[in-house]
Formats: sequence, C-alpha cells, structure tokens
Amino acid sequence: MEEEKQSLVPDTPPSRIHSLWEVFLVSTKLGLTSFGGPTAHLGYFHNEYIRKRKWMDERSYADLVGLCQFLPGPASSQVGMGIGIIRAGITGGLIAWIGFTLPSVIALVIFAFLLKGYDIGNAGWLSGLKIVAVAIVAHAILGMGQKLTPDKVRVTLAVITAAVALLWTAIYSQVVLILLAGLVGWWLYRKSPASQVPDLVVPISRTVAVLCLITFFGLFMALPVLRQVTGVEWLSLFDYMYRSGSLVFGGGHVVLPLLEQELVPRGLLSKDDFLAGYGATQAVPGPLFTFASYLGAITMGIPGAIVATIAIFLPAFLLIIGTLPFWSALRRNPHIQGALTGVNAAVVGILLAALYQPLWTTAIITPADFSLLSILFIMLTFWKCPPWVIVVAGIVGGMLIESI
Repeated sequence: MEEEKQSLVPDTPPSRIHSLWEVFLVSTKLGLTSFGGPTAHLGYFHNEYIRKRKWMDERSYADLVGLCQFLPGPASSQVGMGIGIIRAGITGGLIAWIGFTLPSVIALVIFAFLLKGYDIGNAGWLSGLKIVAVAIVAHAILGMGQKLTPDKVRVTLAVITAAVALLWTAIYSQVVLILLAGLVGWWLYRKSPASQVPDLVVPISRTVAVLCLITFFGLFMALPVLRQVTGVEWLSLFDYMYRSGSLVFGGGHVVLPLLEQELVPRGLLSKDDFLAGYGATQAVPGPLFTFASYLGAITMGIPGAIVATIAIFLPAFLLIIGTLPFWSALRRNPHIQGALTGVNAAVVGILLAALYQPLWTTAIITPADFSLLSILFIMLTFWKCPPWVIVVAGIVGGMLIESI
C-alpha cells in the first residue's frame, strides 16, 4: 500500500511546485490590491518582489522596466510576466499573469454590468484609491532614485526626462526619451569598464524566443486576412484585441481610445456602454488592459470576455518571452551597460513625471487629500505597513473626506 501511495506522487520537483505556487500567491495578492494604473503597479511590484522578497536586484528590475517600456503592450503586466519567467520559467510567467489579471477580469465583468449607467467618478472610496496610488508611486520613486540616480549626472538626466515627458505628451514620447537617454548614457559612460552585473538566469532558450517573435508577427499579419475570409465573429474580436495590444505604447490609458475606434464605429457596442466600462475600469485593481474583458462580455458574453482577454495580452506575452534571453546577454556588454545607465535614470524620470501627471493632478485636489497622502506615505515608508493596509486606509480616508 505504501508503494502504491508513493507511485501517485507527481515527479515534479517540490522546489518547482513551491516556486510556481509562490508566484501565484504573490501575483494574486498584487492583482487584488494594485490600484492606480500601470505606473502605480511598478511601485507595487517593486515593494513586493524586490524590497520584500528580493526575487531580483534593483538594477535588474530597473533594466527589465526599461526593456518593457520599449515593447508595445501593457508595460507593468510585462514586468510581472518577466519576473514570473525569471522566477519559475515560462509557466511562472503565465501564472504571474493569471494571478495579477484574473481578479480584475472577474471583478470588471461583474462590476461593469452592475454599475453601468452610474456615475462613480466622484465616489469617496475611489478618490481614496487614487491617493493610495500617489503614495505607492512616491515610495517607489524614492527607493529606485536612491539606487539608480546616486550622482548629479543621473539626477539631472532623470529630472530633464521628467520635464520633457510632462511637456511633450505624444504617444511615443516615452519610447523616444528612453532611446535618447540610452544614447546619452552610452556617450557618457562609453569608456567606463564593464561593471559586474548580478547573475540573472533566464530559463528560456533562444530557439523558443525566436519562435515566439515569429508567432507575434505571424499572427499580426494573418489575423486580419483570416477575419475577412472566414467572417467568424469571435475571430474578428480576437483580431481587434490582438492588434490593439500589438500597437500600443505607453500603457493601458493609451489603449482605450484605440479600442473605441475599433469597436464603437462598427456598432459592436454603444458609446454609453463604452464609457460605463471605462468608469468601472478605473475602480478595480490590476491592469487597465482588462477593459477588454468588459468589452468582450458586452459584445459576446462570457466567451467574448475570455477571447478578448487572451487576445489583448497575447502580444505582450510573446514579446517578453522573445526578448528576455537576448536582453539577459546584452546587458553584460559594457556599451549596453552605459546605455542602460542612462535608461535607468530616464525610467526614474518617467515615473517622476507620472507621479505629477496624471496621478497627483487628479488625486490631490484639496488640503484634506494632501493630508491623507502624507499619512499613507508615512505608513508605507516609515511604519512599513503592507500595501493592503495602505489600500484599506486609503478607502476609509477617502470616504471620511467625502463625508466632511
């Protein structure tokens, strides 16, 4: 009997199972508590993955953020996928995405239908969540700035990047700024000897990476043709979402008008339904790309939500798998290291700009808002309160401010 029991035990190493389970638990926790949009998500990730669990060193995290800013798609979700891949392979990346995304998919499909037609834009609890996002991002900038901009040259580069990002708000401005910062970093540090980069094993072969890149471009070209030839409704929805996820730089806010152009003029849903979903998207945690889940549910029910969610995130997944193995090797090159030094400073600057616009300008309106922000920032920075405590405190504080 004992031998029979032992034969039923899976041959997967316990450490592998433990890593996958750990990734799922942490990413799900983030999916339930990460309010505030893509910039705030990077702050949550930094606190949970880097500060608390040290799954990656500060420099590697900043390099990964810089890479994902280059790639089209939801940058914060790609960072989460990348951390999951490095921690537990491709399966770990998939589980990290599921954990971070599924809570908002479920909440948004339900929440959007329940609140359709209601004005939630001025709700006190929602204002409190916006203030939480400001506190989280400020905390992340403080920690990353100390590590990545330790001298006057990099501080200056970060501040200049922030200023230009605020004054030049084109869709591709962040990508251009990161490229220019990389050139400046390469020029300033081109004669510096190569520094030791912490070992970071990416458990993906280059063959798999190339296949993912081929799949990404192949689907991008083939889906419109298949949609026209077959006329299948769900394939059309998949094409709309995949193309939107493939063309967006700058995060979830940028994808919203693109989705509107794809769906509303075709009569797949009304303008009012679209705006109702947009309001609901701002109220739930997790990636803004899950707005596609709402749109899929409106047009084709639960199957549509599943198709739309997979389609809009698939480009991001293929791209992060396709680039990680090459990124891991390139970052050891001395010239690339100089460029990444500039890129990392620019990432801090972009986060600083985002702290002001749109987070600060939309969340901190009154002296009471600033008072709540100060309390939350102290709780996070000095009292070391966990993020969920900050979220609850922000909701309660926002409701109290509304009642005054």
